[in-house]
Amino acid sequence: MSQAKKIVIEKAEIMPGESKIISINVGRLPSDTRINIVAHIMRGKEEGPTVLLLGGIHGDEVNGVEIVRRTIAENRLGTIIKGTIIAIPLLNVYGFINFSREVPDGKDVNRSFPGSTSGSLASRVARTLTKKILPFVDYAIDFHTGGASRYNYPQVRYTKGYDVSRKLADVFKSPFLIENTVISHSFRKACRDLNIPSIVFEGGESIRLDGYSIDVGIKGILRVLKHFKMVEEKTQEPDYKVITIKKTSWLRAPFSGMFIWSQSSGTFVKVGEPIGMIYDPFGTKSVTVTSKYEGYIIGHNNASVVNQGDALFHIGYEIKA
Repeated sequence: MSQAKKIVIEKAEIMPGESKIISINVGRLPSDTRINIVAHIMRGKEEGPTVLLLGGIHGDEVNGVEIVRRTIAENRLGTIIKGTIIAIPLLNVYGFINFSREVPDGKDVNRSFPGSTSGSLASRVARTLTKKILPFVDYAIDFHTGGASRYNYPQVRYTKGYDVSRKLADVFKSPFLIENTVISHSFRKACRDLNIPSIVFEGGESIRLDGYSIDVGIKGILRVLKHFKMVEEKTQEPDYKVITIKKTSWLRAPFSGMFIWSQSSGTFVKVGEPIGMIYDPFGTKSVTVTSKYEGYIIGHNNASVVNQGDALFHIGYEIKA
């Protein structure tokens, strides 16, 4: 195996066998508070792939932040033999400190790629990641959760028609692997344009830590790094069947009122099966929510009060074990 070469990010030289923490400024707030991207760079002595672990594109999605943070803090990576790991636990610092998905002007960082250095804060964050980090990256894993009271059962989304992305998802081995197309101006679209295989991990819900999702995420990281022979850490085969899902659809509230689910994420359901109830607050009416598909619930709404048309259950169908 050949000796790795030095890499330079934001004027910081990281030599083979070195680990450094670098801080990249992306802007400042009206209070003169600086907004920085903090990246942990960990390198092996031998040549190998560079894997990006990215959390907190949406500032309120704390499970992704915790997965990357804990992987670093608990030294779950051990000694890196070859290649490079770039770990960014928290990309959207402003959103994190304000319990928000977005940045000050309401823009979504994950709809702002490839970004612009003269644009909004979201656009500048996206541009900094695109220009200063992605040129070094060979594979990327982007960690997310459900938003707005919606819980996502641990799942990996890979790019339809992009075989290398699918193979990366196969190695990660989350309970559900979901094939879908890339969204315009998303991080995954930016990676696809640069021919960087990437996957998106979804687990838990915003603002709330979920131990199971965090555990699945960390073990998935270790499987990927072990697959590329970057670390010697022992990995565990999952104690669940990995299910591939080709299509998904949301079941929406047919009625406004108090919502109580009776089947939660991860459950297999059949067509016509009751999976929740909606009650009016006066005790005069109730509506049963039934599944329109045979498949798995991959996400559900934990909101106690819903309006007609609100997303209640995310069902994955056309499944393959």
